[in-house]
Amino acid sequence: MSSSSSPLLLLLLILLLLLLPDAARSQRQQQQCPLNFTALGPFLAPPLPADDSARCLFAVQSVRLLLALHLAATGSFVLPANASCLRPLRAALPFALPPPSACGLSGLDALLASPGCGNVSSLGDFDAAVPAASRADMNATCDRDLTPVPDCTACTTSLSKAAAAYLLPGSPDNGGDNVTGCGQHPLLYAGAAASPRGAADPATAFCLYLLKVNSPSNARSGVPGWVYGVVFGCVAMVLLVAAVAGSWFFVRRRRRRAAAAALAKATADSRSKRSQAMESISASTTLVQFTYDEVKAATGGFARESIIGRGGFGNVYKGVLPDGAEVAVKRFKNCSAAGDAAFAHEVEVVASVRHVNLVAIRGYCIATTEREGHQRMIVCDLMHNGSLHDHLFGAGECQMVWPVRQRIAIGMARGLAYLHRGAQPAIIHRDIKASNILLDDDFEAMVADFGLAKFAPEGMTHVSTRVAGTLGYVAPEYALYGQLTEKSDVYSFGVVLLELLSGKRAFISLGEGQNFVLSEWAWSLVRRGKTVDVIQEGMAEPGPTEVMEKYVLVAALCTHPQLHARPTMDQVVKILEADSVSGPLIIPERPLPVVANLAEIERSASGSGSGQLFSPSGFRSFTRINEDADLESPKED
Repeated sequence: MSSSSSPLLLLLLILLLLLLPDAARSQRQQQQCPLNFTALGPFLAPPLPADDSARCLFAVQSVRLLLALHLAATGSFVLPANASCLRPLRAALPFALPPPSACGLSGLDALLASPGCGNVSSLGDFDAAVPAASRADMNATCDRDLTPVPDCTACTTSLSKAAAAYLLPGSPDNGGDNVTGCGQHPLLYAGAAASPRGAADPATAFCLYLLKVNSPSNARSGVPGWVYGVVFGCVAMVLLVAAVAGSWFFVRRRRRRAAAAALAKATADSRSKRSQAMESISASTTLVQFTYDEVKAATGGFARESIIGRGGFGNVYKGVLPDGAEVAVKRFKNCSAAGDAAFAHEVEVVASVRHVNLVAIRGYCIATTEREGHQRMIVCDLMHNGSLHDHLFGAGECQMVWPVRQRIAIGMARGLAYLHRGAQPAIIHRDIKASNILLDDDFEAMVADFGLAKFAPEGMTHVSTRVAGTLGYVAPEYALYGQLTEKSDVYSFGVVLLELLSGKRAFISLGEGQNFVLSEWAWSLVRRGKTVDVIQEGMAEPGPTEVMEKYVLVAALCTHPQLHARPTMDQVVKILEADSVSGPLIIPERPLPVVANLAEIERSASGSGSGQLFSPSGFRSFTRINEDADLESPKED
């Protein structure tokens, strides 16, 4: 190598060494996440979530807390496009996080860098999109210490109302099915701007994001837990040696008696001690735990005249709390420690979701008394208008006018749509029926009774489970094969919608092997072009014919025997809320039922009566099989 080229090579080497740190620094900047993961420290003390669903919920709520802190610091709902946050999130959590797809965290980095519906990315955008009245309500109810449960409930209720007013029908994120969706913006806003203590305040984090600060006494004292363990272990060892040396013969003589006494005491303690499932309720919810005496006093000693509902689970009582609030108490019968898991499941499901069309739970009661045994009760706000079943099939003829029925139908659909798309993970109700649709003072529908609900992790096509539900409301594929999907709830919704429109029961046994099935009767009218005949005769203040017909056709589509022909609940909400019909509503022809008689099969095979039919309002609905194949509607008692 010549001496003239050596200086040039040396200069190139120096430049390369100078540029390499800049390149590495640029790469680090590109991957850096601006979220402050150290803020999660107070919420990571044991006990930590033990199962995948609880870990997914903890991870999603942690991201929402960090986004609220980022919003407070920067005024932005979104992160820079080059931010990478999924890996540091997994590193910050002290447990193994399930696959992102199971937690709704797939594509997290892209979601965090993308504005939600309406391109809302800053506080200014949010203020412009939310009505001033809703924003004032959020600020008034959330600008306080959220430790008292009534204050927390008032805050979250205002956030649900703001979300309902804020979401736009037809938007790509209607319902907020991810951590940055518009449905979550009010929660982020409350933690960043409305709450005076900020999102990281323990009371605020527990109320808004269900994140709990666990503060053992040894953590408060600053002494590591292992120090206490060593000290107590040494003391126990010394005492044990002294006891053995000083009373060996006494211990040997009394060993059998002591063992028997210890076993009896352990058995008694196990019966009186709350199960592990009960402990999980208090660790994961902000609900009030009522004492047995408090609930008993509120219901007048569970008086017979206080009963407002009965079911297979037990009775529902009307009660009045000391502050004058009227409540409904769901008291489970035949309780045992073995049934605590089911009870805890229902409480945790209801407590994990908040929506204006879902029944809000105030608290619960778990107790064991010598006279009454195991007691398990759920306390909810009282719905003064009772259930939809009471109004449709109670004493006297149903007098609900069309606008009220329309409001109830849309409310039911919105509540179910939130369970399927707004909750993480999604929830399948499994027991949608008229008696589980409660009505508030304004006849707003509230979906209730989550005793049979199932979580449906993202990416699963169906859940195989034992069949549960009520005859007449259960979808065919679920009843026959035990395959549960969101479309199973859609079928049950369609049956309830038909009950609401027609005033007829879902299923009536006529004797001698004959049954009236509401969905089949309605379809027999729709297929003959008599769609409006499904509407209850003599309804006071009926609606426009084309609107009522649209609701009947939606119900017929939801109760289609083939699940792939049914719409999603999001689609149902958009159709029912639409002011006008944008095009024909096509309803696929139904296959012959498994109980079809020989005459029906022969007519179907010969193609008798086939042809295109149109509804009076212009809906292209189906291909007719047999014009004469109609089901007779039984007369209601």
